[in-house]
Amino acid sequence: MTTAGLIASTPAALADGPGSGTPWVVSVGDSYISGEAGRWAGNTNMGESHIDALGSTAYYDNAADTAELIARCHRSHSAEIYLGGGVNGVDFACSGAKTSTFWDSSDNFKPGLDFYNDGGGDLGQALMLQNFAATHNVTMIAVSIGGNNFNFGSIVQTCVEDFLVSPSWWPAYCSHDSSVTGNFSSGNVSTQVGAIVGALRNIHQAMANDGYADSMYKIVVQDYPDPIPNSTGFRYSQSGYTRQSTGGCGFWNTDANWANSTALPTIDNAVFSAAAGSGLSNVVTLQLSSAFNGRRLCENTVGLLEEENLNSWTDPGAQNATEWINQIRTVSTIGSDYYIQESLHPNYWGQLALRNCVRQAYNNGSVRGGTCNIAGTGLDGLGEPLMYLH
Repeated sequence: MTTAGLIASTPAALADGPGSGTPWVVSVGDSYISGEAGRWAGNTNMGESHIDALGSTAYYDNAADTAELIARCHRSHSAEIYLGGGVNGVDFACSGAKTSTFWDSSDNFKPGLDFYNDGGGDLGQALMLQNFAATHNVTMIAVSIGGNNFNFGSIVQTCVEDFLVSPSWWPAYCSHDSSVTGNFSSGNVSTQVGAIVGALRNIHQAMANDGYADSMYKIVVQDYPDPIPNSTGFRYSQSGYTRQSTGGCGFWNTDANWANSTALPTIDNAVFSAAAGSGLSNVVTLQLSSAFNGRRLCENTVGLLEEENLNSWTDPGAQNATEWINQIRTVSTIGSDYYIQESLHPNYWGQLALRNCVRQAYNNGSVRGGTCNIAGTGLDGLGEPLMYLH
């Protein structure tokens, strides 16, 4: 069985704990592993019901499946950590999380990969893990962290705003904006690598505090899937506003190319540099940067439901013909069930594809790293897109 909450639906046996009992896999980190956007299967402008795969309870993760344990963490039921097949999964990740705990501008709690404890129930993810692993046999911890340290969300917002407020004959490029490019200075990269190293060591310390030897579990550090194509891969022209108003991918060509050649590789390299620099013997890496190539937002190999003559995400072949990345949302979310924070995240199909990758990394308990890519069209016997870890 699996559970989307922090409490198993059936109590663990008293003997369960480090190295003993049913195996558990755990996810910690940010929105790219919490399951953000996992409610929606593809994109459409016809109406939410056509792509609503999980419904209004998509992000509920308490024991009764009636609410979120932490508001706006968006731990969806389609999150990658729920492998099934006799392996239990628990999701401690939180959308918006950085390496250190903080509260966002809307006063939402964002637990970091630390041991934060305010005495009132707000805990850092390392402490959540420590409390859980003491009475459960945790054999793998999947980690996605670092993107928010580089202010990924605000960078996307700046890029889209520049696209919407400047004309094609005099474009304002976010990749020329010092408030954006400053995130990728050598000094800041070094600082964030150090922060990610610290986060990984906190995860290791949490397990050591429970008596786990390094040989008893693996830490799988994953990077980020590229969400948009290069300029030549868009199916909408950058002239006019259809790239955003229809496709939800409002980037200038120059900025899209910069994102794929500079911004995202810098973040990914920082994550893997931290994994290598952590000094931990039980860390492996899962490279996902090209995992969605061919299914990215606004890519010319896929389309909206209506562009592919589909009416619903349940139509045969929908998983091959539609996008695996959620549209970039703006104030148009008002009055809808969409959230702006779901923008540019793996949707239902993307989450299940990542789950397939993570299951192959789990490798029946003999955890391994590698690079994961699309293996073909169709779905496997578990209803997940075909992926290949190599």
